Amino acid sequence: MLFQRGPLHPALDPFVACLGYSESHGPSVREQSIPTGCAQLFVNLHADAFTGGADGAAFLGAASRPSVIDTADQRAIAWVAFKPGGAFPFFPPVGGLVVLKDLWGRGGAVVRERLLEAGGPAEILDALESVLLEAGDLDRDLALEAAISALDRGVPVGEVTDRLGFTRKRLIGLFHDRVGLTPKRFARVRRFQRTLRRIPYDRPVDWAELAVTCGYADQSHLIRDFRDFAGLRPTEYRPRSPDQPNHVPL
Repeated sequence: MLFQRGPLHPALDPFVACLGYSESHGPSVREQSIPTGCAQLFVNLHADAFTGGADGAAFLGAASRPSVIDTADQRAIAWVAFKPGGAFPFFPPVGGLVVLKDLWGRGGAVVRERLLEAGGPAEILDALESVLLEAGDLDRDLALEAAISALDRGVPVGEVTDRLGFTRKRLIGLFHDRVGLTPKRFARVRRFQRTLRRIPYDRPVDWAELAVTCGYADQSHLIRDFRDFAGLRPTEYRPRSPDQPNHVPL
């Protein structure tokens, strides 16, 4: 059972891609989670802690390395998927999974209880939206948005720097403070995400052609990124489903 929607409040739209709640009753499996370069907020409503030991409400900063997750943590879970660079009004740039109360103090400590007190899935998402509206100073950073949009389309970092009239150091500082990745690393992760979306699921893959189409120098270049971001060789890539390309059962 999956419920997902974009934020209803217009103030959240520049920052949040979607809010979601899902329940799963199947057997738990371990999966390789492929990074997207985007941050996420998770609230485990089945248990008061995640398998790795973090409390039941935790924030995952923008990552650029694969990680292993246990689907037991998804038996009943609410989440916020932030747009690229969209988490900065709510959270500092952090690496890995961080307990929410360590970032928001008392307010973070009661988020899980607030969601548990909600009624059904729609009410849970309403409560989650309210949490975000209370937590952030929702001022947009138009320079950051322009840089992220360009890098997400494959514009080279140097060209983005010139378009904005920034120095290289200033652009790196902006991404360090508000994204948690360097511009180059962010651009590589997003190129890899574009590549995953182009992989056909109903026929054999021509990896050399895919590499060239997606802006890689050659097939070896694509293989290096697969190992770096997915922890796999391209031929080992078997996602959970076509619409969940970032989850690979182990």
